[in-house]
Amino acid sequence: MSMHTVIYTLAFVGGFVIMSLELLGGRVLAPYFGSSIHVWGSIITIFMLSLSIGYLLGGRLSVKEPSLKKFAIVFLMAAVFLYPLVYYSEAVMMIIFEHVEDPRYGSLLASGMLFALPTILLGMISPYSVRLLVQTTEESGYMAGRLYFVSTLGSAIGTLATSFYLVLYFEVNTILGGLTVSLLAVGVLAIVTHRRGLPS
Repeated sequence: MSMHTVIYTLAFVGGFVIMSLELLGGRVLAPYFGSSIHVWGSIITIFMLSLSIGYLLGGRLSVKEPSLKKFAIVFLMAAVFLYPLVYYSEAVMMIIFEHVEDPRYGSLLASGMLFALPTILLGMISPYSVRLLVQTTEESGYMAGRLYFVSTLGSAIGTLATSFYLVLYFEVNTILGGLTVSLLAVGVLAIVTHRRGLPS
């Protein structure tokens, strides 16, 4: 497996996890805040803001001696912040539900506290991937286009897989655990690839 293939794999998994997590966000918040348009508006807003911050941070990080090893750390950190949702999401929502009367702002606050950090880290994936792939200015547009195609394809498949199948057969916490394992797996793949020094 070449380094480029590994990077595309990382981008695909990142896109998959982002959309799967966003869809699961609705299921996580529903018991306390319902599933109205206000709740989904809160979830989408937090994810968009978090991704935009992640894009900015990922772009800045990518200019400082980029490597697959550093890229792997992004995935491992995303896993570290994602999995605790299994344990503390209900406690966080209960506290917010008891103190914030308006469900619009309650769901917005809960979305921010639960999903902002892992989503910021996931947002760092795309710009960092582009930096690792691009070797010359002439090929930057082509590489970025291919990268965003793969990432968006991952998002589309993550959306369908989660909404059509995963939520029908597994508990939300089980799916979150699976997403965490996926992030850890590709993080380890990146580290192994870095150590082996595979060609592009």
